[in-house]
Amino acid sequence: MPEKLLTQLVDKLRKAYDDRLVSVVLYGSAAAGDHHPRFSDLNILCLLTRVTPAELAAAESLFLWWRETGSPAPLLLTPHELASSTDCFAIEFHDIRASHRILYGSDLVSTLAIDDSFHRAQVEHDLRAKLLRLRQKAGGLLSNPDLLRRLLLASLSTFCVLFRHALLLHGVAAPTRKREILALSRETFAIDPAPFELLLDVREGRRKPRDLNPGDLLAPYLAAITQVIDAVDILVK
Repeated sequence: MPEKLLTQLVDKLRKAYDDRLVSVVLYGSAAAGDHHPRFSDLNILCLLTRVTPAELAAAESLFLWWRETGSPAPLLLTPHELASSTDCFAIEFHDIRASHRILYGSDLVSTLAIDDSFHRAQVEHDLRAKLLRLRQKAGGLLSNPDLLRRLLLASLSTFCVLFRHALLLHGVAAPTRKREILALSRETFAIDPAPFELLLDVREGRRKPRDLNPGDLLAPYLAAITQVIDAVDILVK
């Protein structure tokens, strides 16, 4: 974990925002202990007393510096926005609440009440949208194993997150680590986790990318995603 980098970020945020800074929160794979430098970002939630163009201007150079480190710009919210937007971002806030680390200020995340009114619909929407996008991209890469392999590797984290939420919808206390999510998805949805596990082997350096033929993985990978979609869809029948 790049602790020095996180310390620099907090120092810069405190300098930019002073008493307007309520909290700085690390979330995502880095907070869950599942961070991989090549494939994972350092995701930051920054809570401010207000978010106006003045706050954006105050941190312009900071945001440019942080993006140059390879991570997305911090997510800026007010405490009111945090509390009032959980219904439309249930996936995101469930994950932030489940895996986060307070880098500075108040912890407004651990006790966050999440409105699950649209959670199932959001999970199904995101699964279907990501599947359609994956098909579109894969359709132009079938003759290029390197690019197809990269596409599958890039999509892996997103589908593991969405599988976790499909498990939550089925009443399964889902973990945040990818291999544990896949094991529970096999038990709950009867998917074949092999293509996902092989891709994880590549991410973790256990297998060389060239040893993995992405053309052989594509069909079972897509089939597993479709099975999870069907399991989420039947919850409204």
